[in-house]
Amino acid sequence: MSRTRMSLLTALALLTGTSGAAIIAAPAGASTAAAPCTVDYKVQNQWDTGFTAAVTITNNGAAKSSWSLKWSYTGNQKISNGWNAKVSQSGSAVTAANESYNGTIPSGGSASFGFQASYSGTNAIPATFTLDGVTCNVDGGPTDPGPTDPGPTDPGPGGPKAANPYVGAKVYVNPEWSAKAAAEPGGSRISNQPTAVWLDRIAAINGVNGGMGLRAHLDEALKQKGSGELVVQLVIYDLPGRDCAALASNGELGPNDLDKYKSQYIDPITSILSESKYAGLRIATVIEPDSLPNLVTNAGGTNTTTDACVTMKSNGNYEKGVSYALDKLGALANVYNYIDAGHHGWLGWDSNLGPSVQEFAKVATSNGASMSDVAGFIVNTANYSPAKEPHFKVTDTVNGQTVRQSKWVDWNQYVDEQSFALGLRDKLVAAGFDSGLGMLIDTSRNGWGGSARPTGPGPLTSVDAYVDGSRIDRRIHAGNWCNQSGAGLGERPTAAPATGIDAYVWVKPPGESDGNSAAIPNDEGKGFDRMCDPTYGGNARNGNNPTGALPNAPLAGHWFSAQFQQLMQNAYPPLP
Repeated sequence: MSRTRMSLLTALALLTGTSGAAIIAAPAGASTAAAPCTVDYKVQNQWDTGFTAAVTITNNGAAKSSWSLKWSYTGNQKISNGWNAKVSQSGSAVTAANESYNGTIPSGGSASFGFQASYSGTNAIPATFTLDGVTCNVDGGPTDPGPTDPGPTDPGPGGPKAANPYVGAKVYVNPEWSAKAAAEPGGSRISNQPTAVWLDRIAAINGVNGGMGLRAHLDEALKQKGSGELVVQLVIYDLPGRDCAALASNGELGPNDLDKYKSQYIDPITSILSESKYAGLRIATVIEPDSLPNLVTNAGGTNTTTDACVTMKSNGNYEKGVSYALDKLGALANVYNYIDAGHHGWLGWDSNLGPSVQEFAKVATSNGASMSDVAGFIVNTANYSPAKEPHFKVTDTVNGQTVRQSKWVDWNQYVDEQSFALGLRDKLVAAGFDSGLGMLIDTSRNGWGGSARPTGPGPLTSVDAYVDGSRIDRRIHAGNWCNQSGAGLGERPTAAPATGIDAYVWVKPPGESDGNSAAIPNDEGKGFDRMCDPTYGGNARNGNNPTGALPNAPLAGHWFSAQFQQLMQNAYPPLP
């Protein structure tokens, strides 16, 4: 996928219910209590015989290097499995102790874990929690009252849309991707993670080469859903003249095939999603990655301009296509549209961010679309920019020079995706989008763990030495987007990791190639992009730097075992 110019270390892990779907848990807001500790206990999903819960410990006392939380149930709750903590139970008494990777809780910091349990009768929240023998304040309560009592986060079929569809919901695990991941050595550690389903050509609606089509995925999602809520993530990705600034993901439709896009792609998808049996599913759509950002940065006036992007800007078919998708899909009560908004190393400059907001507002208010059709925006789709840079921030200075003057940051206003997403969100709301607008961050490949990960700030000898020694993003240039060497899995899918962020998601399924590293004849409309060639010296969009791409890569979307193994090896947080 095209990329222009430069471009929570503790997260709740994925929850897996008995249905096979993944549940992503939402951490509670920070407590202001003066007690030595606060425990926020949330029932995330509850059915007739069981439930899942997320627990967040906030340490208001001295820093801890290990911890043990204890509580007792008044009912017959029995915990069957847990994640991000060693959870044990004796009778009604429960103990949750830290894992090796999350034992440290600084003063004012938090640690989170989750578990699944059975119960019958009343599922009361424990009244008392002790952290290392000290009694904590208690917050919490059910965030999903269950299908018999729909609340604000559980609208039920045909009801008002949830403020954040990911809260209190499982997320669909694609069995086709899961099987490929599980077949890899060590892949079972992540094969139960939820990933998006890419509808990247018309044939994908009915299934390609015997694979699952949209109805098959939705039917499987109903099985995984059970009696709770479930989010299915779909990537809408087949615009006319798709991916105008690159070749690896060129699509099947020509620049003028707007009518075909509407009638043979969006309309059939809308028709299937509108079927009554799927009304109880929450559908999160990622709308056309790269398209609108390309109109802002690659369609005229700079050395990154491409003729193809100029064509798509002049004929208006990107804008008309996205507006049409927003209008048709947004009319469905259970669909949540998230427009792709590039990433910080693409749109993070003032000269790009303002025009991007104007472009997004234009598309959301024309050709039949309205801002009410937009649930939010997604950043870092299929890219590698970290959610957070832990060792430096954009306001840092070295010897009187701001980090914005470094070669890496290059006067950008942002150094990571979360700050960019929230900054963009503020500007979008100011431009008229809903104040409840939610942002998604694709964290499928932005972990940058492994032995080369910096453990602290860089040297203060120069601003470049400081930034290069601090940054966990180890790409040669932030404009490099194809099969990046050294990358790792990022934060596991997580609901509501910060105010304004609806979820961390894995939109790009780990192990699927970004593009072929050498020319490969094919009938999929996919070209050879030199940014996927490890021997290429780059272009204006990456400052004429080497690409940093892995060798021997297959066509975009095809399984790339070497990449998958690298992503697991360099995962951060690390895999067990």
